[in-house]
Amino acid sequence: MERCFGTGDELYERYHDEEWGRPPEDTVDESPLFERIALEGFQSGLSWLTVLRKRAAFRAAFDQFNPQIVAGYGDRDVERLMADSGIIRNRAKIHAAISNAKVLCEMHERGERLWDVLVEHAPPPREARPKTLDDVPGSTPESIALSRHLKKLGFK
Repeated sequence: MERCFGTGDELYERYHDEEWGRPPEDTVDESPLFERIALEGFQSGLSWLTVLRKRAAFRAAFDQFNPQIVAGYGDRDVERLMADSGIIRNRAKIHAAISNAKVLCEMHERGERLWDVLVEHAPPPREARPKTLDDVPGSTPESIALSRHLKKLGFK
């Protein structure tokens, strides 16, 4: 298989081949979506491979990204996470993850789902997957609209 990224690192190859650009298998449990949003936040300014290598530690530290649990995190949890050398220790990113869990829980209380927001902003089907990283646009009209919608909902 030709890859547009990840070739040469087993973890990165597996991510490219099995996850990148694919929806989670379970669209009812939104923990996987919350995980992806949280990890994207932690990745900001860093290599995605760095995050992938720390993903198991993130899952343990953030209670498997259960949004109901993370939404209840307080100052003690923030300090616990800041002391966890297995994750990316950035106070602003930790607070953003907690805040996003709260927003997701508020959405659920209103009967809304993050999955529906993502589907609403999905680009039209493409005939072929990008062949190289250069073929992947940095943004699309759909991604810009999604970003605005998520910000309006309160996501950070």
